[in-house]
Amino acid sequence: MASGEAPINRCPPGGAEGIIRLAAITRQPTLPLDSSHGHEGPRAVAIIDEAWCIGCTLCIKACPVDCIVGASKLMHTVIEPLCTGCELCVPVCPVDCIAMQPVTAPLTGWAAWSAAQAEEARERYGFHQFRVQREQHENDERLAEKAQAKLADLAQHSRHTDPTVLEAKRAVVEAALARARAKRETGP
Repeated sequence: MASGEAPINRCPPGGAEGIIRLAAITRQPTLPLDSSHGHEGPRAVAIIDEAWCIGCTLCIKACPVDCIVGASKLMHTVIEPLCTGCELCVPVCPVDCIAMQPVTAPLTGWAAWSAAQAEEARERYGFHQFRVQREQHENDERLAEKAQAKLADLAQHSRHTDPTVLEAKRAVVEAALARARAKRETGP
């Protein structure tokens, strides 16, 4: 929406009131909710059937507010008060053990959220984005360090290696370093 690529009427959680507020902010006409993106309803939370959970961690990676906890090959659970009901965890679950349970009926859309809940969700989302970028940066740095170590190892052992083979290996490692640098400069 901010870049003009999506209309203001595709946010079922905000409902009709959310569209009115977005229209005022963006100075666009108010539109009816685009039902192809869902329907206004009570806020829901994800519930994981722990007996079926296989611990794949896909739901943890999909959660934009880090409200799912667990470990690889162990059951996962949702910290319900922190769940925004975005449903991003549902389609990634390979065993279909996540269901959405309404928690704010009869309140729907904008009325289903307090100002404090909305602010906490924004903060958790912001921290999630920061954490994901930090982890990606740290991973890129680790890979670059490994590549540098490999280059140093190749240089140390170069007197025992065919120069053609050594140059081919060096080119592969330098290309990997260049890709990592470019990715770091352009961002995720």
